[in-house]
This record gives sequence, structure tokens and C-alpha cells, in this order.
Amino acid sequence: MDVAMKFLVCAIFLGAITSVKAADRKSIPSENLLVITAATRETDGFKRFMRTARQFNYTVKVLGLGEDWKGGDVARTVGGGQKVRWLKEEMEQHAERDELVVMFVDSYDVIFASSPRELLLKFQRFNHRVVFSAEGFCWPDQKLASKYPPVYNGKRYLNSGGFIGYATDLSRLVQSWSFRDDDDDQLFYTNIYLDKVQREKYNMTLDHKSKIFQNLNGAVEEVVLKFEKGRVRARNVAYDTLPVVIHGNGPTKLQLNYLGNYVPSAWTHEGGCEICNDDLLDLTQLQDEELPQVWIGVFIEQPTPFFPEFLERLVTMDYPSDKISLFIHNNEVYHEKHIQAFWEKHKDKFHKTKLIGPEENLKHGKARNMGMDSCRQDPQCDYYLSIDADVALINAESLKILIEENKSVIAPMMSRSGKLWSNFWGALSPEGYYSRSEDYIDVVQGKRVGVWNVPYITQVYLVKGRTLRRELAQRDMFTQEGMDPDMVFCRNVREQGVFMFLTNRDEFGRLVSTANYNTSRLHSDMWQIFENPLDWKEKYIHENYSKIFEEDGTVDQPCPDVYWFPAFSDRMCDELVEEMENFGQWSGGKHTDERLSGGYENVPTVDIHMNQISFEKEWLKFLKDYIVPVTEKLYPGYYPKAQAVMNFVVRYRPNEQPSLRPHHDSSTFTINVALNSKGQDYQGGGCRFLRYNCSVEAPRKGWSFMHPGRLTHYHEGLPTTQGTRYIMVSFVDP
Repeated sequence: MDVAMKFLVCAIFLGAITSVKAADRKSIPSENLLVITAATRETDGFKRFMRTARQFNYTVKVLGLGEDWKGGDVARTVGGGQKVRWLKEEMEQHAERDELVVMFVDSYDVIFASSPRELLLKFQRFNHRVVFSAEGFCWPDQKLASKYPPVYNGKRYLNSGGFIGYATDLSRLVQSWSFRDDDDDQLFYTNIYLDKVQREKYNMTLDHKSKIFQNLNGAVEEVVLKFEKGRVRARNVAYDTLPVVIHGNGPTKLQLNYLGNYVPSAWTHEGGCEICNDDLLDLTQLQDEELPQVWIGVFIEQPTPFFPEFLERLVTMDYPSDKISLFIHNNEVYHEKHIQAFWEKHKDKFHKTKLIGPEENLKHGKARNMGMDSCRQDPQCDYYLSIDADVALINAESLKILIEENKSVIAPMMSRSGKLWSNFWGALSPEGYYSRSEDYIDVVQGKRVGVWNVPYITQVYLVKGRTLRRELAQRDMFTQEGMDPDMVFCRNVREQGVFMFLTNRDEFGRLVSTANYNTSRLHSDMWQIFENPLDWKEKYIHENYSKIFEEDGTVDQPCPDVYWFPAFSDRMCDELVEEMENFGQWSGGKHTDERLSGGYENVPTVDIHMNQISFEKEWLKFLKDYIVPVTEKLYPGYYPKAQAVMNFVVRYRPNEQPSLRPHHDSSTFTINVALNSKGQDYQGGGCRFLRYNCSVEAPRKGWSFMHPGRLTHYHEGLPTTQGTRYIMVSFVDP
């Protein structure tokens, strides 16, 4: 037998012996495991740690709750010795318990991914008395790196954020601590490990391949989510391991927060959000006078479409106005008229009010500090809702929903209509700017629904008043040179260990786009059909338009093949007329017309074309989105192109042009929308279809006729006898 064969046989024989020993070794009962952690405050991170511990029935002893932290600023420099002192004192009572296994872990940045049974099984497989977690960085003394035992596959350096061992050994190990509270705990354990005599004395090793402990610092790219049936694990793809304890050490807190949105079962494909109903408040049992007091900070920093509608939602939300105090910072002169109208109408409805106008020249960040201070300094303030003017909070229940979520800081998920632009970031780049998380699109599109721990929120969020007066008590939360106020705010919140949550469990509304908003027009919102189509629809389309497509649709047929249906809201009718009168360049109702390519109009009217007020592109969009579907329903088999060259508003007056002679339209079909009301704005008027001797003499404001243009529907405009009549006409598919 050659040397190689002898070596192979020996290896197999030794492996068999090891396997037999492992099989014969009695497993450690779960009740023999004690988890010890340190925490001075019950932060959001601590609560998350305890939730995952309870899920797996870990027995946890917390050291230091309610005490002052004297261990230094461990987020930025060395420290943490206070934890060793606490552990030393605690281990004195366990020093003689041979059967007890103790695991010490941090709490603010740690989550459990699996059970005590799996943990203890993996610990036994190490065949060591003490196992420390490992990482890829030699901290806090890089000069010690060369003294570590060589490691050819795995992380080489000790991390003190997690370790496990028999109580008798750990008790002896920590008894040698005799340093200050702000000395470094990791350096203490490192020096013991690097001393070969002590390492062998305590039978210490490191978890080089993250079998138990996964430290994320330097290993973020190695860790992915592994969705199992009804649960989620963090898998280390470098070593193909499923660690039990996940530690977001160093600058990896945000990655831990991301993993914690799923691990161990916060969100699963089978059950969705399985922790969303934990710790909710119930406001339904409270009378109005018992509801929390809320300060709402409103911020108008730029010209914003549909702003009057935004203001009205502050009054129509399902929350008693006398429980709301209002802080408004308006930095935009254009909106002063809107705020003045709202202020005069509604200011007395609110508990307290404060208005800061553009004349005070208050900078963005300082204004937000002032708004937040309104709640912080008011002992009666239970919650502070910050909302920007470009937030369309459509759901009247939004404020109650956010309060009931019972989070320190929470935002409703909002996005621009049909776009991925939202009010949160799922991740940050190393420089602290936007980075797309793996689940961002699914959260925005509602494919994953839950309450998510995210690193950045903006435009609308709710903060507990208690949180403002404690963790976020610093007065300047929003200002730093060269940084956006919301980025400064979110960084300050993160640094205080406060989690920012985002909920997409309900439909709240949407974000309004302020891009390309031209305020030089009389009614600028009319031009927003492209940028903000849903807001445009709510404001300008008739409330009964959608009923057209119901089985018994809201469509009349007053004459053969003449259909009559709701199209425009009263607001659209009024604003379109006002825009035309403001433009003022009405044609003279003569045959000569320089606006036309041939310069001649066969059947002239007193009118203004849409292209004269730069509205033709928007009008054609209206035809495509709202007229084409009606046409396809009413004229089956015809598929309109929604092309139109002649789109114009006609004005009829008794002393100007009262009527229109019989004619055909140069169109496949024509729409004719009444822009004002007979009997109120004018008398007479209407339309007569000669071939059918059929007249419509009482057009409804905002309703549109639709009829064939050529050949069959020869028609005339009946005389207007009093007042002024306006109609909008479009010759479609000429």
C-alpha cells in the first residue's frame, strides 16, 4: 500500500471515529441556553431583537436597562468595556453551572434567524468550549492582524458582538477584566484569543465561516435572503452557511434593517407581513375628544399644481379639526392667494394655527425645524405630521391609520402616478445618497405589502411627540450646509437609533409632480394632464364620466346617432371659458380666417382655437384618454385615431353671433361640449339636426354631444336670445 493510499485510509478511519463521537455526544437541551445582552434603552433595535428572540423562545437576560451608558461612543471609536463589566458581574452567579451554555450578543443591531436547538447543535459541532464570531477587519488595533493564527478559508479576526460558550469557561474568561468602562471590549477579548496559552486554556475558536454568527461589516455582498416555506433565512453564499445570529456591526446597520424586514418571518411569500398587526393602537373605541392632539406642519417650497385641493384635504380628513394644530410655511408668492382664501375660511376650525409667509424669507431647513418645534414644545402634542404641498393625501383616514401603526416615525408610501418615483429610498449608497434596494419596485407597486424599515423618507411622515422630546430632542434636525433638509433629518434620526418605517398596507394617495409647472397662465392646472393625470382627472372630468361604461351607462340619445354624455366638471367648464376670455382674441366670425391654412372658413363662428392658447397638445390627450373609449363603446367597430385639427371654443351672443347656419362638419365625428348653463347664463341656443327634425335645446353644462360629422348629420346652431353661450367643439378624425 503506497503512502497516498495509507493517508486516505487513515483519513476515512479518523472521520468515522469523529462521526461516531459526534453521534454519541448528547445534544444540549434548549433550556440549558441563556442569552445575555446589554442595553440601556429599549430602542427600536432592541425591540426588534427581543421580538425575534421571543419568536424562537430564547431565554434572554438584559443587562444595563435604565442605567447610564459610560462605555464611550462605540459607533465612532473604541469603547464598550461597560458591557464586559456587566457580564463579569452577571457570570459570577453562573460560574459553577457546568450544564449551562451562555451566549452573549449585542441587541440594538442583532436579530435571530433560527432556533436555540439549531444554535446549540452548531455550537457542539465546533467541538470547542468558547466560540467567538469572526469578521474580515482587525479592529480596533490593525497592528495585531499579523498575530492572528492563519486562516485559509473564512474570516480571520475576532468580533466581540457575539460569542457562545459554557458558563464555567466564560465566567473564568471575563473575570480577568479590570479596565475602565470606556476601554474597548473587543480589544480585551482579542488579546486573550491571541495569547496561545489562554486560547488553549479556554479552548477558544472563531466562527470563521459564519455558521452561527454573521457579522455584516465587510460581508454585505456575501449575504442574501433565502426564502423558505413560511420563513426567511440570511444565507452566506461565500461559505454556503445559514447563520443563526445576524449582526449589523459597524456601518452595516441599514443592511441589517433591510434583512430584518424579512428575517426570520417578518415578511414571507406565503403569509405576507406577519408582524404588521403587532402592537397596533385602536382608535375606533375613542370619542373625538379622546383622540391624540396632532400638529400638522405644511410646507410649500415651490409652485405646486392642484394646491387648493391639497389645502381642502386638511379640512376633510377624518379627524376632528379641534384636535389639529396647523403650522404652514409658504415660501411661494404664487400661492399666497390660495392660502389667504383657505385661511379666512378655515383657520378658526383648528386648535392652534401659525402661518409663515414668503415675506419672512425663512429658509427651508429652518422652517422645518420651526414646524417640528411646534409639537416638541407643546406638552399636549402627541404626534407631528409633516406634509409637503406636493402630497395628495387622498385617503381621509390616513392620519388615523398612521397613528394606529404605533411607530416612532412612519410614512405612508406615496409615488407619482404610473411612475417609480416615491417618497422613500430602500437603500443608501456609501456616500449616503439614493440606492435602489432589491425590493424597491415590489414595494412601490404593491407586490409586497407591509411595514418596512427604510433609511430615508420624505414629503410626508408622522413622528410621535414623545420621540421628539426624547430621542430627537435636538432642536436642529434639518440644517447642514450643502445637504437637503430631509437628508439631514433622516441621518439624524438614524444616528439616534430610531427606525423610520414605511407602510404600504393602505392606499394613501400619490405624489404630485411639480416639473414643468408654468404659473404664468390664469389656470395653470389645466395644462397638467400629462404630468399629473389622476389629479387632472379628479379636478376636470365629470364625476359621472365613469358611469358611461357601466351596463346601464350614463349616455342619452336625444336624436338618432347623437349621443349625450358627461365629460367635463363644472370647474373645467368655468376655467376653460375664463382662459379664453382672458386670452381675448376672439375671431370676428368672418369667412376670412388667417388661422387656417387656406385662409378661408366656410361656416365661420366667433371662436378661439386651442392652439392659440397653447392647449392643443393637452386637448388631443383628452380626446385620446376620454373620448376614444366612449366612441368605441357607442360606435362599435370604429377605432378612432383621436386626430383633430379644428379644436375651438365658440361664443354665441345675441348682438355678436347668435346662431350658426346649417352645415356639415369636416370630421368623422364631432364632439360639442356645453361650457355653461341655459337659464342661468343664457337663453335660447341649442342644436337642430335637420334631417331628423330633432333638436336639443337644453344642453347640460359639462355634457358633450357626439355625432357623425359628414353626410348624415346636417345641423345648425339655434339662436341665443339672451346672455352668452359657450361651447367647446372638436372635429375628430377629419
